[in-house]
Amino acid sequence: MIKIDNKTIFIKKGNITDEISDAIVNPANGTLQHGGGAALSIVKAGGFKIQDDSNKLISKLGILSTSKAVITYAYKLPCKFIIHTVGPHMGEGNEDYKLNLAIINTLNLANIYNLKSLSIPAISSGIFGFPKKRCAHILIKNSIEFLKNKDTTLENIIMCNNDSETYNIFLEEERNFILKKEVI
Repeated sequence: MIKIDNKTIFIKKGNITDEISDAIVNPANGTLQHGGGAALSIVKAGGFKIQDDSNKLISKLGILSTSKAVITYAYKLPCKFIIHTVGPHMGEGNEDYKLNLAIINTLNLANIYNLKSLSIPAISSGIFGFPKKRCAHILIKNSIEFLKNKDTTLENIIMCNNDSETYNIFLEEERNFILKKEVI
């Protein structure tokens, strides 16, 4: 656990669809077609209305560029909202910058909606192939900086991953930040 004033970043092993945070993050593709990975699990657990809302957003906005974040209701999920974030595919170029921007856009959107808690999986580290250790570093670093430097409603950011490998990588990165005193 990383404490920043009265705010906390938690590393958790669990299923993102079980999170009771105000919102969860869906690591989405630019068309918001939730056909695999965490996105499919979210739609299966939350109901087809999530896909329907996503389709309406795409009709209105067009295909979302990498790093863009949008929000929908969560319907049958225990959270209130889903923030759909388009992370980078490994090999498309400038991936670290794009993942930085994706998490910043996600955190800013959570703040705009006055959310107090947000659960985030390892964006882009699944089928998009982004290295898990780099992903953990970028997500934790940006979350720390956001909580330190921004007047925000966010009180709890939960890095929630289902598999042991990813969970352990996030725990290791958390320890690295604490040891380097980057959270003070």
